[in-house]
Amino acid sequence: MIRLDADRPATFCDGHTRRDFLHAGAIAPLGLTLAGLNRAKAAAGPTKDNDVNCIMLFLVGGPSQLDTFDPKPKAPAEVRGPFTATKTNVVGTHISEIFPKTAKHADKFSIIRSVYHTATAVHDTGHQMMQTGRLFAGGIEYPHVGCALGYLKGGRGELPAHVLIPKPIGRTGGNLPHGHAAGYLGKTHDPFILNADPNAPGFKVPDLLPPDYITGLRAERRQKFRDAVDGATAAFENNGAAKQLDDNFALAYKLMSSAKAREGFALEKESAKTRDRYGRTRFGQSCLMARRLIEAGVRFVTVNMFETVFDEVTWDIHGSRPFTDVQQMAKEVAPNFDTAYTALLEDLAERGLLSNTMVIACGEFGRTPKVNPAGGRDHHPHVWSILMGGGPIKGGQIIGESDELGYAPKTRPVTTGEVAATLYKGLGLDPHKELPGPQNRPIPLVDYNLKPINELF
Repeated sequence: MIRLDADRPATFCDGHTRRDFLHAGAIAPLGLTLAGLNRAKAAAGPTKDNDVNCIMLFLVGGPSQLDTFDPKPKAPAEVRGPFTATKTNVVGTHISEIFPKTAKHADKFSIIRSVYHTATAVHDTGHQMMQTGRLFAGGIEYPHVGCALGYLKGGRGELPAHVLIPKPIGRTGGNLPHGHAAGYLGKTHDPFILNADPNAPGFKVPDLLPPDYITGLRAERRQKFRDAVDGATAAFENNGAAKQLDDNFALAYKLMSSAKAREGFALEKESAKTRDRYGRTRFGQSCLMARRLIEAGVRFVTVNMFETVFDEVTWDIHGSRPFTDVQQMAKEVAPNFDTAYTALLEDLAERGLLSNTMVIACGEFGRTPKVNPAGGRDHHPHVWSILMGGGPIKGGQIIGESDELGYAPKTRPVTTGEVAATLYKGLGLDPHKELPGPQNRPIPLVDYNLKPINELF
């Protein structure tokens, strides 16, 4: 076992020595790679404030608008699909029958049915645009909304501002960034990534926290360890990259040793009834962890429903292997979302957290109106639906509409940049506030010509 409190000093590859620096930088066994350290930003600040928080449920794969939140019961059979529309608890609002629980909570969220983009119809571009408000271009990667929030407001106390669970989006067919990082703001502002399945057997705390034996160390030994880390040689401190490593280590160690941070990830403290309520799935338990993290003081939590779209039943319903067909989606994916999403809304409301926590459920694009020969629907960025509620967002509304076939916006078209502007406004930020971009060129949070969806406020 490699121990944090080992006596033998470690030597870095550049020749500089630092006593007891994780004993040869052995952070991987803790789930804390160098990239993980960079994500461990925990700025000083009050433990509680009146700021709005946000949970982003990213429905990786691109849900079909026609089979979810924009059903077309009067369209031809090959367009309307196999599911009927069902009433919700909001008069005049209907969604697909495959979400019976969500239908009972339509007063807690609004449906935006006219989101669209004009970029290439691949997953990566949609991931970028929905999470940053922009398409990466000219070598510039724009920051995720949660990362920009963290840059501007910092974390609360020992907690990171933005946590991503359970894992970042992986292979989805392209080789472009997915938009979950801090981009030009630098890796220090990346989200803190769980990189573990909270539904795994025996899961207690995520791998990014220290082994159990560290929790038993006495406070004075921790202080001695910190003193050893602080005693760097002048040559090491003058090395820019090493200095960043040192700063990130200090933040990561602060997070690892924080009882409050550990509390946010400790799903074992939830009752079996509560865990069952969210669903014993990776997504369900991730949503429960998101609630715990918000309650602990994290400002922004991103929950990726899936890591990939290949060889797994997801929203990517092309209809043939390695993808999913419409019926598989309805049988497995929809109930998973329906259970976890409604449990999250109910739980937040019961705990008094929904009034200051926005919840957005979104995918990267919609699906083609006509069912293809394989029994599925293909990529379609021309229109799709997302859900937004909580915090200052009014529930029970329908914003925009698609045409009769669900092919394109008919009224109130909404761009991904406008969605980002809406999130920023809800978080109490000026959507046009400027950040220092490459070469210190000022870049607004969203383009100057874009405005929030003000009907939601």
